Amino acid sequence: MLFRSAVFVLATVGAAFAQRPANESICNYYTTVLLETNNATNQYTLMTLLVNTAVIGNYTQPNVGVSVPGILNPKGMYNGIKVNLMPYFDGSLASTNDGGKMGVAKNFLDGGAAAPLMNNMPANDMSSNQYKLITHLYEFFGSLLGCSSVGMSGFPAYAGDASMYKVHKFMVLDPYEVGYFIEQIGLSAASFGVGKSDINAVAAALEKLFDYRCAPKTTVIKAQGPQYQSICTNEKCPLAMDSTCAAQPAMAQPLAVN
Repeated sequence: MLFRSAVFVLATVGAAFAQRPANESICNYYTTVLLETNNATNQYTLMTLLVNTAVIGNYTQPNVGVSVPGILNPKGMYNGIKVNLMPYFDGSLASTNDGGKMGVAKNFLDGGAAAPLMNNMPANDMSSNQYKLITHLYEFFGSLLGCSSVGMSGFPAYAGDASMYKVHKFMVLDPYEVGYFIEQIGLSAASFGVGKSDINAVAAALEKLFDYRCAPKTTVIKAQGPQYQSICTNEKCPLAMDSTCAAQPAMAQPLAVN
């Protein structure tokens, strides 16, 4: 949608590595390039670097000069529109699906917020909402980007909810919020020297998966089978071809918590 053109320019400036072979996954290739040995531990480390940088912005090396504002930046901008995703994470909005008919407020920064992420950790304690969220992101993107060691010792298989629509439906995200989220993933990858063609491929996959309202079921995690995955549910979101809106009803905007 609106994402690829902006990141394409940044990737052209920042790309530092040779073209990835077509028969090698993005995860496996860049694990070898950045961390030398392609094993479960290093693949998990790569996903840690990618996710943590996308969430909080630049904090570590290697870096090829690409600025990453971060998903949690309250002054985000996407195509000239202000975006602030922080309230969905800090408990300011009743936007979390806890299994009921309405969203509830939940603090996903209860494990130390940015500090542990800057130390290449998901959170300060394993019992926090933050730990669960961030480790699920490592696992989810590990599967999406083709990490061959997912499910092996050193890289746990994705253990989160099978449907991203279900997880995010009470957030009622609009195209700018979803676009900003996807852009941060792309910028994070670009900051480590990931090639422009690979960034565009990831962007296209995320847009197809998340960015079209009422999109039909699709499989991300093979063991979980086809699921509703779109997180763009606001009426401003583009309607998917073969849309299934009856199965993915629109929700009211989440309420602010006093």
